[in-house]
Amino acid sequence: EVLDLAAGDGNFAVAAAREGASVIASDLSPGMVERGRRRADAEGLAIEWVEADAEELPFEDGRFDCVGSVFGVFLAPRPDVAAGELARVTRPGGTVGITAWSPEGYQAGLFELNNRYFPRPQGIPPGIDWGREEVLRNRFEGLAVEISERSLEFSFATREEMSEMLAKVPTQVAARETLSEADYAAYQEELVELADRFNEAADGSVRIVGNYLVVVARKRG
Repeated sequence: EVLDLAAGDGNFAVAAAREGASVIASDLSPGMVERGRRRADAEGLAIEWVEADAEELPFEDGRFDCVGSVFGVFLAPRPDVAAGELARVTRPGGTVGITAWSPEGYQAGLFELNNRYFPRPQGIPPGIDWGREEVLRNRFEGLAVEISERSLEFSFATREEMSEMLAKVPTQVAARETLSEADYAAYQEELVELADRFNEAADGSVRIVGNYLVVVARKRG
């Protein structure tokens, strides 16, 4: 039995269901839960969708063989609490698995930029800390933690195509709705500068490589 935590529209849930697991997917956003249900139905997959807070999961201790979160749990404002919930609902001998962006490179620059335009409330650690090995080992203290680094390539035919994709990202939607016209223009300019700095293509297209960690934390039996 598998739990996809902070599932978005269910990338991990779908992968687990295709492998034959019994899957529950949870997300705090009702909109994402509904999107996930529609996706699972369209693909003919029996995934149970639940609206749930990563910091207060509505599941009993030790229920799941595997709990995973793909670039999701890093959004929790109290990461130590969320990490504790991941471990709590995993059975002894089971596995917690997450992906987290590395604290260097394009994604780290994007975190820094967003934090300047949308400052975190006082006392909330930066999400990029999930990509720091020492932080991860502290958050999953008591579990056997294995960490490996991988990369993901973002490719676009043009800068305009990349801008169109980014315009659909929640932070971009929030920027349009909350920033002044001048601040929004400055934010967009900095986004372009950041992409140009990490763009490895020289033919007018965009190719950016983002590094991330795969974290596998096994709960001792």
